[in-house]
Amino acid sequence: MTDNVNEKVNQLELETYAANDVYQAANTQSTGLKQPQVEERQKRYGMNQLKKADKEPIVLTFIKNFTSLMAILLWVGGGIAILSHSLELGLVIWFVNIVNGIFSFVQEYRASQATEALKKMLPSYARVIREGQEEKILAEELVPGDVVLIEEGDRISADGRIVFATDLQVNQSALTGESNPVFKTSEADNDPQKTALEYDNMVFAGTTVSSGSAKMIVSAIGMATQFGQIAHLTQNMADDKSPLQKELDHLTKQISVIAITVGVIFFIAATLFVHEPFAKAFIFALGMIVAFIPEGLLPTVTLSLAMAVQRMAKSNALVKKLSSVETLGATSVICSDKTGTLTQNAMTVNHLWQVSGAYEVTGLGYSAEGDIRNSGGKKASLVENQSLEQLVRFAHLCSNAQVLPPDDENASYTVLGDPTEACLNVLAEKAGITLENNNRWAPRVKELPFDSVRKRMTTINRIDSLIDSSSLVSITKGAPKEMTELCHYYKDQEGLHEMTADIQARILAANDDFAKNGLRVLALAYRALEKENLVQESQWTQENIEQHMVFLGLIAMSDPPREGVREAIDKCHKASIRIIMVTGDYGLTALSIAKKIGIVRGDDARVVTGLELEKMSDEDLKEVLTGEIVFARVAPEQKYRVVTALQELGEVVAVTGDGVNDAPALKKADIGVAMGVTGTDVAKESADMILTDDHFASIVDAVEEGRAVYHNIKKFLTYIFNSNTPEAVPSAFFLLSRGFVPLPLTVMQILAVDLGTDMIPALGLGVEPPEPDVMQEPPRKLSDRLLNKSLLVKAFLWYGLIESALAMGAFFITYFLHNGNLAVLASSGQLYREATTMTLGAIIFCQIGMVMNIRTSDQSIRKLSLFGNSLINIGLVVELAIFILLVYVPIFHNLFNIASLGVWHWIYLILCPFVIIGLEEIRKRLMTL
Repeated sequence: MTDNVNEKVNQLELETYAANDVYQAANTQSTGLKQPQVEERQKRYGMNQLKKADKEPIVLTFIKNFTSLMAILLWVGGGIAILSHSLELGLVIWFVNIVNGIFSFVQEYRASQATEALKKMLPSYARVIREGQEEKILAEELVPGDVVLIEEGDRISADGRIVFATDLQVNQSALTGESNPVFKTSEADNDPQKTALEYDNMVFAGTTVSSGSAKMIVSAIGMATQFGQIAHLTQNMADDKSPLQKELDHLTKQISVIAITVGVIFFIAATLFVHEPFAKAFIFALGMIVAFIPEGLLPTVTLSLAMAVQRMAKSNALVKKLSSVETLGATSVICSDKTGTLTQNAMTVNHLWQVSGAYEVTGLGYSAEGDIRNSGGKKASLVENQSLEQLVRFAHLCSNAQVLPPDDENASYTVLGDPTEACLNVLAEKAGITLENNNRWAPRVKELPFDSVRKRMTTINRIDSLIDSSSLVSITKGAPKEMTELCHYYKDQEGLHEMTADIQARILAANDDFAKNGLRVLALAYRALEKENLVQESQWTQENIEQHMVFLGLIAMSDPPREGVREAIDKCHKASIRIIMVTGDYGLTALSIAKKIGIVRGDDARVVTGLELEKMSDEDLKEVLTGEIVFARVAPEQKYRVVTALQELGEVVAVTGDGVNDAPALKKADIGVAMGVTGTDVAKESADMILTDDHFASIVDAVEEGRAVYHNIKKFLTYIFNSNTPEAVPSAFFLLSRGFVPLPLTVMQILAVDLGTDMIPALGLGVEPPEPDVMQEPPRKLSDRLLNKSLLVKAFLWYGLIESALAMGAFFITYFLHNGNLAVLASSGQLYREATTMTLGAIIFCQIGMVMNIRTSDQSIRKLSLFGNSLINIGLVVELAIFILLVYVPIFHNLFNIASLGVWHWIYLILCPFVIIGLEEIRKRLMTL
């Protein structure tokens, strides 16, 4: 046989062929490939491996952290300080720059290693049939057309078409995010409405066999698999800068322009108006440039982010990348999956329905706390209602799942098997039935497994008592519609009755009501086999057993919303943050949950399935994204597409996820949030933040912290820039008076403020907790600037001019009290030093009042805890200590042009912060009128 492998084999198009025709379509045979065919296909398709993405050299990554715009400004600023005869100050600036560069490098070096994590999820070996012999080979040696054997517990090595299956169930949660096992079959599937992952006759690399066994033909390997496509999306995604990084770059440019412009103006003025020598004028101008460079910006940003990270960790959110914290604050849309994030990922029976009545089941999750209550709210008695007892007992007997309680290794309940069946066990326990005793009462003798064609499962049990005069019963659970058609009788608390069309209609109507509310519904029925003379095992076939059954009731279940989720979503709505559910679950279920927890508020919400999304143009998608929408049954690349469309609409997007399928969207998002409990390593590596409790509410808490970071950076800038005005105004007096007014503030005194007294209080503003109303504001727009008109007016004109007036007042009062007039102003000597010391002191004391004002944007400082920010308190003590050292330690006098002060000097300085605070309190009060 010639070997011309159909290229379509690598495009997942084997699902339409009948099982016997798949061999020919894949150009293979039931005895497997021959060695020459294997070698030829390995040459054509390569090895079954995930390719590594090209990475930037570590050295280059390291260097880039020291050549950003802000870093360059700090290098220059340090050089300026050294040129200004201040070696120590210059070295401090450079040290700050080096620390920030190393810190940033460490953060980036720990960034996503998603491909390596993906590779760990693929098995090392596979069982194949080649040349008629079963072999165990390295999984990377698989080729399209290989015949592969899989069984319970196996992790699948490649995508493939099933040609034979025995009770096969596959856990596809790594690709779909949904934990319920999927039943697989070898039957052909020609449904054009299905996406690749929905075909029941296909299995995929990276998924796990939950039960059963099968033979498959490999249809795709390596990067051509569904798993590989996720790896490709993840690898080839450029790491974009965060909104904060972009804004800091823009801020650096603004500051550079301002600083250089001021420096040039003062240089020209010094040479033209005062006729200073070129060298002296140059140093003077350089000093002004340094004054306008916020040396503490990077440390403040880093500290603010780091403190927010610590607070978030206490709220169960671990941040991998510091800049992600502020990105959360700018988030305008959160794309959240459903299972485990918005819901508990714990199927829970909510309702029981029998022909004679309906019951509510209380309690949530896999805990046995709860009970069964009738329509009147009273606890139902199983003793008085035999049919209800049988419904609950039989539901457990027809289950293969186990629920393990929390232990030292697992903090929560662990489910072995299908979660849908696990909740049936919990139902029995809530009814007071001991599972072990129930199994002893009715041991199982045979099982007819579930399959997706008949949509039901049957067990045959030998009961230690008579049910309808029989000790041998079959118990069947399955889809209500199909089950109802097979039931000729029904049982209620009054006994056994013949099924009628009216009763069937009532059953289906009840099922529809449950389904409309997003509940998953099972019907349960039984058959007394001895009564029907079906006692031989040879008679126990699907055709014989699953007919003429007795309908017991409906069991409605759901994965309930997590506690606190609705409140968190309400908080998001108040903060003008949209929530969009993007799930692999069915549309009706998704919409019901979305309504229940408040994501969807109106009646016009649209549910878009993955198949519908696939047919949409980008423009159509953007249009539907403007309204209330829920995405259901979506594939990984579709979730990625939704995120991309939202970003193109100008949204800042946060995405939650836990599976391999979520990795591309997590990495594409502005902020990727992975689940710490249920999340795969791939999801965690691709994300920027990990929730240790998998709780949506933790994301909202993190958003609040992110907003606080942005506000704190603005507070820092306001604090730093407002001192620039009183630093520049004295120099302006000197220049505009053509030297008549001596320089009230020297270059070294300016540096003493910027690199000494201001640093720690400024850092303290970076760790302020969120203000009470921070989540009442809409998300900031990406076009919003840190250094905006409002901040500039407040810092330079309002705060800055007040400080300038007090600083220049201190300077002139010193002369006036000494001479009695201002006609002659000494430009050297003790009096001049006292005057410049007072100018410096006034700025420092004004900044003490200013840092208290800026701690809150609009509230009175009377509402603040004066000692609530320990770093600011430490900073104020250090600030005063530095000034006292400068004033009273003679060694600093010549270097900083300082003189000792008298009592009246200190009285004036002590009054300065109270003037600043008083004027700001008046402004805040007027703003609230």
